[in-house]
Amino acid sequence: MGFRPFIVRLAKQHQQHGWVANSPDGVTISIEGEIGQQRQFLADLHSQLPPFAEIKEQIITHHPLAGFQDFQIKASIADGKRSVFVLPDIATCQDCIRDILDPTSRYFNYAFTSCCDCGPRYSIMTKQPYDRANTSMVEFKPCHECEQDYGSMTYRRFHAQTIACPNCGPQLQLLDNSGNLLEKKHPALLEAVQQLRKGNIVAVKGVGGYQLLADAANQKAIEQLRHRKHRPHKPFAVMMPDLISTQNHCEMNELEQLALTSYSAPIVLLNRRDAIDHNLLCAAVAPDTNLLGIMLPYSPLHHLLLHEFGTPVIATSGNRQNEPICFDDDQALIRLNGITDFFLTHNRPILRPLDDSIVRCINGKITVLRRARGYTPIPISLKTALPDTLATGGQLKSTIAISHENQAILSQHLGDLDSELSGLQFQATLNDLKQFYGIFPRSILHDLHSGYTSTQLAQNLGIKTQAVQHHYAHVLSCMAEHGLEPPVLGVAWDGSGLGTDKSLWGSEFLLITENSFERFAHFRSFPLPGGTKAIQEPRRSALGLLFEVYSNNAFERKDLPFSIPELNLLKPALNQQINCPLTTSAGRLFDAVASLLGLCQLNHYEGQASMMLENSAATVPSDQHYPFQLNQSVPIVIDWQITIEQILDDLKQNTPSALIAAKFHNTLAEIMLAVAIQAGQKAIVLSGGCFQNALLVEKAVGKLKTAGFNVYCHEKVPPNDGGLALGQLYAANFIR
Repeated sequence: MGFRPFIVRLAKQHQQHGWVANSPDGVTISIEGEIGQQRQFLADLHSQLPPFAEIKEQIITHHPLAGFQDFQIKASIADGKRSVFVLPDIATCQDCIRDILDPTSRYFNYAFTSCCDCGPRYSIMTKQPYDRANTSMVEFKPCHECEQDYGSMTYRRFHAQTIACPNCGPQLQLLDNSGNLLEKKHPALLEAVQQLRKGNIVAVKGVGGYQLLADAANQKAIEQLRHRKHRPHKPFAVMMPDLISTQNHCEMNELEQLALTSYSAPIVLLNRRDAIDHNLLCAAVAPDTNLLGIMLPYSPLHHLLLHEFGTPVIATSGNRQNEPICFDDDQALIRLNGITDFFLTHNRPILRPLDDSIVRCINGKITVLRRARGYTPIPISLKTALPDTLATGGQLKSTIAISHENQAILSQHLGDLDSELSGLQFQATLNDLKQFYGIFPRSILHDLHSGYTSTQLAQNLGIKTQAVQHHYAHVLSCMAEHGLEPPVLGVAWDGSGLGTDKSLWGSEFLLITENSFERFAHFRSFPLPGGTKAIQEPRRSALGLLFEVYSNNAFERKDLPFSIPELNLLKPALNQQINCPLTTSAGRLFDAVASLLGLCQLNHYEGQASMMLENSAATVPSDQHYPFQLNQSVPIVIDWQITIEQILDDLKQNTPSALIAAKFHNTLAEIMLAVAIQAGQKAIVLSGGCFQNALLVEKAVGKLKTAGFNVYCHEKVPPNDGGLALGQLYAANFIR
């Protein structure tokens, strides 16, 4: 992050001679000079750091004088070791934004402008250390002016590895959907903007891969994009031109604004304002939710596009449904054909795919929900050193983790592993991680589910493997993030994960011990008619719940959202337990309640019903909750029957569904408190996909903290399955 040039300037300021170089351990500095000035150098080293720089560790050693005559940046030191500290891609700094918008600057309208403080890093590196020769910029030889800037110690582009200008750097091209060249350089961008204004879809090659852009005000264009991507309801992310536009459409606290404008530049989930300008943001952008996924331009290309276009655009991942993001040009021309109308591309290769990261403010903390561009590959420090180990994560929201000593590197978000292309990208990322860091693991940790692609790939690598139970891994991922050691009480709530008894778990209270875990409590189980079909159809979860309580009398209800032929198939299936697996899933319980309230009968995307239930509950401030029962068995079974019966009574009384949803959330928080009191463990860890629900987390943490518990939630690592690989890795400390 401009660290070596910063050291040179600091050394000159304090009259020190010597050198600075990248090394496998980070940065190595050698200084000779007057002792008082050296002390001030070390003090300023910490107090005057460049933007975004952070010193994790500093080791000082003393050597005999070498008689240095000046201070230099030396060639990187390579001794076979690789650093685990590699920089993520950094959003464009304010100085570079001014350059590209200034007609007097030689960087005016140049879409690949950067300096020491910003620009691509991880996405363009072939290997370590971060030198131009080790990036995809190596093929662009700097011109004379860029060479001068590179060597100018007082200039912010001093030793900027990605330095380039319109005369020597990468260039834009606009192609039609058959790959024919239409325009080059800045005219290519201007024509792309014109095509967006005409309602066309443009695939833009960003920092970590292709994005699909469309005019956020054009209902027809967005409906066309939904049709082509087979994405009828899932909200699209929106790229706003600037912060003021965001404030006009969304409510935003200080933390959310800091996240939005940070060097990571993620998508931030924000509450939309009641009165938004539909001439700028039409209803098709994010139907049926009060949340908007907002990002600001984070590369010079995006800044120029949005500056010219002037209003918000849809900016969604450039991929087909269930496939990984496109990042290779030839690949994009094939896989995005039929979705996009034009390609705004360029000739700087992307070496590894990095989707846009997603964060949300939950309980007063920015929580990462999808960890990729801007965050990956910042390592996570572990309290205890591990031998080189690999963890392959789960099936959904897949990530891979690899450890070296007391550092864990969590891969970028790879998506769901349901397609062949996703599996291939998973394998490519695994190979990339091993080669990039020079880490060749001695053991592999994976999920307990043998049907997961990640498990099968792990077992085919010919290395010693160990299975880690899904919810245990969830809890451990949060423990790893906070440096916690047993004992703790972990609360792991999600859609499902295979339990040690081979049933579908999903509402687990786990007492984490030094060597393993004990299942302390869980929800009462209920059947899922149709098995995995219930994930797409919350109405099936509701029917299974009603059948568990009322048996065949459930079919007498007049409000079941099924046709007669459907019920004629489902009734014998439930009675004979044909493809009706039992589950304790909290996620499916959310689905069931959303269905009973008439909010969502079919999930058009993962978590839709739960999101709609949260949205509804958030509109009604209420402390009311429903009763529940803890059956004193081993493990404790949390019986929700009386809760569901009272919800049904409230529905008969025409109680507003929003109030019922709020009472349901309050009930879940009360359940967590009641179980925590019985467990008697002061440290409580919350993990799993259900804790992406901000209202649930805030209610639960509030009650638990008021009762004197120490509560730990995710921040840097996703609470969903994107954090599983880290938890599996951390399990190596405890599995015996």
